[in-house]
Amino acid sequence: MARDLNGHPVATGGLQRLFGRLRGGSGAASEPVPGDSDLVVVAECFDDTAAASTVLADSAWRESDQAVLRHLLEIPSDQIDAVADTAAQDGYEVVDAGDIDGPTAEPGPGMTRVALARTQLVDALHCSQERSRMAGLGARHDGTVLGWQVLQRPVA
Repeated sequence: MARDLNGHPVATGGLQRLFGRLRGGSGAASEPVPGDSDLVVVAECFDDTAAASTVLADSAWRESDQAVLRHLLEIPSDQIDAVADTAAQDGYEVVDAGDIDGPTAEPGPGMTRVALARTQLVDALHCSQERSRMAGLGARHDGTVLGWQVLQRPVA
């Protein structure tokens, strides 16, 4: 099922699915989900001062395609469950942070890197809103946000 700019499911009618298949899409089965091994990073930013609009404009991101928006946070190890529970209220799930080629410094003592991701359409405004939401989540749990990534399926 397709997702909107806020990650909420959007129902598609039978005709929309049929036209999508005729255009070469494979329907609902083609929606990326967090943790898909075939997704590639099409945009990323580990600089708090960079505008999402600039990062997205200079990237391989495809505006009309569904994507996975992934945020990398560094939080105290004892706060992982609380952060995951809060993020889950907005459709985020914890995914493996081991493959993220972001900041290279190791987490500080007692800190853990956590990646939170959800499927949604991405645009600069909503990406910025989610960055802000993650910054607040990190700060409430004595952590920090390291960066964000947009992942999509590679172009065939």
